[in-house]
Amino acid sequence: MSVIQDRELLDERFSLVYEELRRLAAGVLRSEQLGKVTPTTLVHEAWLKLAHSPQIADTSPLHFRRIAARAMRQVLVDAARRRHAARRRDADMMITFDESLPGKEALANPKDILALDHALEELSRVSARQATLVEGRFFGGLEISELAELLDISESTVSREWRSARAWLAVAIRRSLDGVGDVPAAGA
Repeated sequence: MSVIQDRELLDERFSLVYEELRRLAAGVLRSEQLGKVTPTTLVHEAWLKLAHSPQIADTSPLHFRRIAARAMRQVLVDAARRRHAARRRDADMMITFDESLPGKEALANPKDILALDHALEELSRVSARQATLVEGRFFGGLEISELAELLDISESTVSREWRSARAWLAVAIRRSLDGVGDVPAAGA
């Protein structure tokens, strides 16, 4: 397939999933103070990241959603880093996840988002599959059955690893936000 055909296929795939990606982005961005990041902005910024890789159009719809979820995560983390670096506390981002971490109902500011990103990076070193599960659930809105199909594992394995990953992340995020040492060494 030529680059032009790849690009056309990617544009077509994006058009088909645009509304779904906006719904997912709205789920990630429950409320945004001062309107800095809207679901539309998040999807468009993620699209700009995806547009440089037209070959992803050849992936399955589930893989495409997973890749789009990663792009949305990167956009949120980049925005949080910019805000944190600028130390503009009056422009904090309020993010609530459908699948909230135990004891963590909202990721309310850039520090929270950066703590989640750091914890996900650490989790990926311990268990790449669990990090993929978390990313797919939080940022991609994938269901247990979809993750099972995507990762070619059973739904019970997805459920078990999802519970384990959430517990591990809750501890890692809490430690990061409290400034207490490193993330947990095991538990994934």
